[in-house]
Amino acid sequence: MTGSDILDDTTADHERLETELVAQDRDAARVATADIDERSARRLVNDLIEDDMVRPIPDQQVLVHDPSGEAFDSITQLAVFHRGWRAARDAEDD
Repeated sequence: MTGSDILDDTTADHERLETELVAQDRDAARVATADIDERSARRLVNDLIEDDMVRPIPDQQVLVHDPSGEAFDSITQLAVFHRGWRAARDAEDD
């Protein structure tokens, strides 16, 4: 392409816009999991224990997420994991 043809070619612009829109759609569909603080994590884990989804193992100082079988020694890690696990399950149901 020469001259004004180079300036009029918008193919790359369209591809960039489409790529950006796909990325925005993906971001909107994701569930935020990394923004949980200690207090929220503690509250969520306590609720999970009451709902029999998490089982504390005091002698090993771990919490077991029964639906997945994963064990955690951190309340925050367990809460983040559960949020991601729940989001994946909800996505499967859609």
